[in-house]
This record gives sequence, structure tokens and C-alpha cells, in this order.
Amino acid sequence: MSVPARAYLSIGEVLGKLRGDFPDITISKIRFLESEGLIEPQRTPSGYRKFSNSDLERLRYVLLAQRDQYLPLRVIKENLDALDRGLQPAQTSGGSPVPRLATIDGELAPANFAEGSDLRLSRDELLKASGVIEEQLVELESYGLIAPRGRHYDGDALAIARAVTEMAGFGIEPRHLRSFKSAADREIGLIEQVITPLTRQKSSEARARAEEVQREIAALSVRLHAALVRGGLHRLR
Repeated sequence: MSVPARAYLSIGEVLGKLRGDFPDITISKIRFLESEGLIEPQRTPSGYRKFSNSDLERLRYVLLAQRDQYLPLRVIKENLDALDRGLQPAQTSGGSPVPRLATIDGELAPANFAEGSDLRLSRDELLKASGVIEEQLVELESYGLIAPRGRHYDGDALAIARAVTEMAGFGIEPRHLRSFKSAADREIGLIEQVITPLTRQKSSEARARAEEVQREIAALSVRLHAALVRGGLHRLR
């Protein structure tokens, strides 16, 4: 019977994995980068650091940025923050990070209904990335079409804002889109009815099944909506 690999590394093991590419790396250097807030390894009950693979990759990023780009720690920290929020770091000093979203032929890829968006945008970042103006965003929020998650806006908010911007070119205003929100809420309610018996179960299998069913019904809902709109438009010809 094989023994599963540990999910974490000691600071000595991290040092060994980095030393091949960065011969000058030391334990003191790793501790310094931690003190500067560039990595945040967990601790064992006895106080020893536990480094995940994510911590290791962050360290590689920091060391490469210092060695190859001569970036100061302040800029590296800003870049890491952008990456953590799903953004592409600014390419030039003083520039703004931009959303790093998957696209297909220049269009946003279909949403993943199983997981929440990892993208986290400030209000100013949302405005710049979507093209909506402050007055439009206030109106969209008043109709419940867009809402922040905590202190940030996610990828769904960006997709909605971009769609609103493009529709505005046809004279369609946020107030005209309230029916879209009502229809979406009804679809969400229907999906919730279907998966509630599964979510009430405590097993991991039931939760996984609930996520799968949610994903499948949501995708079917989008297909049905598109077909109904397409069919209705055909009858107008």
C-alpha cells in the first residue's frame, strides 16, 4: 500500500527545491520574504512553517522577478495581489492591472456554473475593464443586476457590465434589463428546488452530485433561453 505524499513542505525542503535555480537562496531569505508579506505559510501547532505547493510557486515568482526583472519587492507584491485577484499584472510602472479571463475567438469563455469566479475587481477596475460609467453602475446595482461580493466585483459582474455596455450601443438602457434579472431569478429558484434534496445530505458524494446537477441544469437553461429567443426572432421575419 503506497503512502500518500504530504500536502506540505518544511522550510528545509523548500530550500532544497529552490536551490537548483537560485543557488544564493537561504532560510533567512525565505523568512525575510515571509516577513514582507509575500508568502504566508501555515504553521503547525508547535510553530513550524508548513509550505504548500502554492507557497513554493509564489517564492519562485518572487525570486525570478528579482533576478530577471530587477523588480523591487513593492512592485512584486502588487503583482502577486493582482494575480491573486485573477488580474494580469500591469506591464509598465504605474500601469493598471487588467482582467485575465479565458476567451474563445476573442469572446469570454462560457461561465463555469460549478464554481464562483476567482476574479476580484475594485470598483474602479470594473469601470475601466467594462466601459460602463459610474452612473450606469449605480443604476445596475439599484436593479440588482450587479452586486459586489464583499469588497470586490467578480467575473460575472464584469461579464454583465460588458454586455450592458455593448447593448447600450443599441439604445438599450439598464432599466430595460430588469426582466432579464427576474427571469434569471426564476431559473435559479427552479435549480435550487432540484438540488435542495442533495444539498441537505451530508455526504461528500451528495455535494458533488449537487454541483454536477447544478452545472448541467444551468447549461441546459442557457441553451433553452437561447433557442427560445432565436425561435422568437425567426417568427418576426
